Formats: sequence, structure tokens, C-alpha cells
Amino acid sequence: MLVVQKYGGSSVANPERIKRVAARIVETKLQGHNVVVVVSAMGDTTDDLIDLMKQIAENPSEREMDMLLSTGEQISVALLAMAIESLGEKAVSLTGAQVGVVTDNVHTKAKIIDVHTERMKAELKTGNIVVVAGFQGISMDNDITTLGRGGSDTSAVALAAVLRAGLCEIFTDVDGVYTADPRIVPEARKLDIISFDEMLELSHLGAGVLHPRSVELAKKYKVPLHVRSSFNNHQGTVLKEVEEMEGINVVTGVAHDYNVAIVGIFDVPDEPGIAMKIFNALSDANINVDVIVQSAMRNNINDIAFTVTKDELMKTLQVVKDSQEKVGYKEYSCDDKVAKVSIVGAGMASYYGVAARMFEALAEENINIEMITTSDIKVSCIISSDDTEKAVRALHRKFELGAV
Repeated sequence: MLVVQKYGGSSVANPERIKRVAARIVETKLQGHNVVVVVSAMGDTTDDLIDLMKQIAENPSEREMDMLLSTGEQISVALLAMAIESLGEKAVSLTGAQVGVVTDNVHTKAKIIDVHTERMKAELKTGNIVVVAGFQGISMDNDITTLGRGGSDTSAVALAAVLRAGLCEIFTDVDGVYTADPRIVPEARKLDIISFDEMLELSHLGAGVLHPRSVELAKKYKVPLHVRSSFNNHQGTVLKEVEEMEGINVVTGVAHDYNVAIVGIFDVPDEPGIAMKIFNALSDANINVDVIVQSAMRNNINDIAFTVTKDELMKTLQVVKDSQEKVGYKEYSCDDKVAKVSIVGAGMASYYGVAARMFEALAEENINIEMITTSDIKVSCIISSDDTEKAVRALHRKFELGAV
């Protein structure tokens, strides 16, 4: 069987951990499996590179950012391949470009559009363990690109999909997916099984265990996915299609996200095409918009508020300023002292009153709700960032998620 394993930055943060990961990989190989390994940059390497970049230039081009940030993974794969070889197994390290990961031309958050398998298959045939730099690829213009934060997860699932791997293991520094962040909710429990849809919502809503695009790919291509710790041999959390699960939870978990900012545009003309002008401009700037709320019309005007990530707030405000004449709004504001808290569960669609219980839990803690958004399996609220931990604990308690 072909196994794809992905190791995050904390798993390869220092030489000792790299050697331990190498031993785990060799053990998998000795069990009779072909192995492809995807690796992130060591520890805080990416953050260190960003800090270094900021000392050089305030606003560097995104192309050069990708050129710089991609070096972190190249260090990891070379060292890990050396560690594997020191244990008597053959290994070869490859960059995203060498392995054939082709992306679009959007720097710093590129999307994979194709993966060539010839090089990987040839190396596997010779008995090599293939060690691939995650988080990166090469564009159609032959430039190095990166996939954004958490992109190594996406790299691993994409390789597992094209190679039709029997298993894709995502090794991280936690034992699996929990009902909430254990650092905030000590009684949070590990989930043995979670549906792709639930995991996708949790990933989008701030649960940092898996990158959302990796879950999308796993669901689309039916990649068997197992999230587990690289620091022990315990079973982690298995992702499955919901119809394969014996029971469906009303609420499976609570997620929170501090990387949120609200932008408000006031006195917007109430006429067809205005929202299109605003959000087309944001789309053209490759800015992802999350929650959108439009107020009731008054005197042929209304207000529009939406959320973006804090990372893109300055870029968003520039787009909003530039579109004032075209849109015709009077003024705008922003608030980055907010967070998003969410409940997720595949069973929500079949039960009444779930949102009401969420609002009740927040009201009992005197937490004000600024914005609300829902789907069939999630309810999210934008609240003050100061209330986030209190809200997460209250929701976990209200839905009794600590019970086995």
C-alpha cells in the first residue's frame, strides 16, 4: 500500500524531532508500504523569515515573498532525507516544483491546478522514500508559489489523491480533532471520527488542525484521512463521509477565530448592482469575504457590513476607499477587536432550536452578538475578542460536549 504522511513544523522543529520522525517513516516502510512524506518548515522558521522580510522591506512583492518563504521547507526535506538515509533506507528530497505541483499564478495563496506524478512514481520504483516540500509549487509562469498558511496539508492530500494512496496521515502536535481547543476548555475530548463536512466547517471557522482546502480535496477525491500526533502512537481522528458514520452529532465541536475584522460601509445607495460593485472590487483584489450583513433600507439607502481576515484588512480598506466614487457610499469604518465563535454539527439540519440554545449560552454570559451567519451544519457569531474564551467554554458546556 502507498502511504502519504505529512509532518508539521512542530514535528520537525529540531534535529532530535527530525530523527524521531525519520524513525517513524522507516518503520512504515519496513511494514511493506511505499511512502511519500510531505514536510513543513521547521518550527518557527516561516515566522522568522517573515520577521526578517519586514526588516528589509515594508511592502515587498508577493512574488519575492514566495521565493523567500519557500526556502523553509527545502531545509526540512533535505535534513529529513539525510536522517532517513542514516537509518539505512533510501530517500530523495524534492521541492514542490521538482515533484510537479503546478499552481495558478496567485502568489502567497496559490491553488493547485495539477500534479505530475512521473517523478514520484519513478523514485518509488527505485525503492526511495520520497520526501516532498509542502506548502509550495510552481506556477504556469514558472515562478515559485506558496499555498498559504497550512498549505502543507493541502500538498499532502493532493499527492495522496493523484497517487491513489491507501492512506493519508496528517501528523501534528495534537492527538487529533477535539470538541474545542483543549487550551481553553480542559474538558474538551478527542473525536474518534468526524465527517468531512464537519471538519471542513471547523477548519474554515478557526480550528487549526487541518487546512480547509486539504479537507475539500480529501472529500472530493475520497482520500482516507487520519489526523494524529507525531509524538506518540495513539489513534487520532479519522475523517469519513457522513453516511458512513454510525451516528450523527447535533453539535460536534466549538471553533473560534481571532483572525477576523469587520468593515462597515454606510449610507450605500439602495439600487441594483451596488453590492456587485463592492464585492467584485474585493474579488479582483483576491480578498476573501466571510460574513455579510445588509441593513434594512431607509430613505433609499442602507448599510453593508462584512468580515475579512485581519491579515487582509489594510488591503481591504484600500479597495473600499478606491471604490467610494463608484459605489457612492458616504463613509466607512472598521473594527479588528472582534472574533468569531461557531458551533458545528452534521445533525443541526434535523433539529430545531440549536441556534436559540447558542444565543442563550452567550446571553447567560452577557456576551453581545455583533453579526450572525448560519449554514445547515454551523452557526457563527461575531463577538468582542475579549469575550472569546468565555464564549467557547459556555458553548461547550451548553451542548455538553465534554460528555462521552
